[in-house]
Amino acid sequence: MPNIKAISDLRNYASVLSEVHENEPVYLTRNGRGAYAIVDIRDQEEYERIKAYAWLMTELEKGRKSIHEGKTVSHQEIIDFFREKYGDGETDPIK
Repeated sequence: MPNIKAISDLRNYASVLSEVHENEPVYLTRNGRGAYAIVDIRDQEEYERIKAYAWLMTELEKGRKSIHEGKTVSHQEIIDFFREKYGDGETDPIK
């Protein structure tokens, strides 16, 4: 069952924080509506990993579709792009 508290309960924040556990966030309401969630740091880290994975999978799918549609660039075009953007001759990182 979700742990829901009014945001005014944060006056005694130590009590509220003591109720936050892994897989058991505390939801805070403002004027009777959901406003915030306090989550265990491990839950937040897992959320960030899942979000990064979803982003990566989306980008890989875009790349797969581009290849299927024949929208590709050559190895040399990539090198030229990065040399133009970041290389300055002597300190050129791509040699």
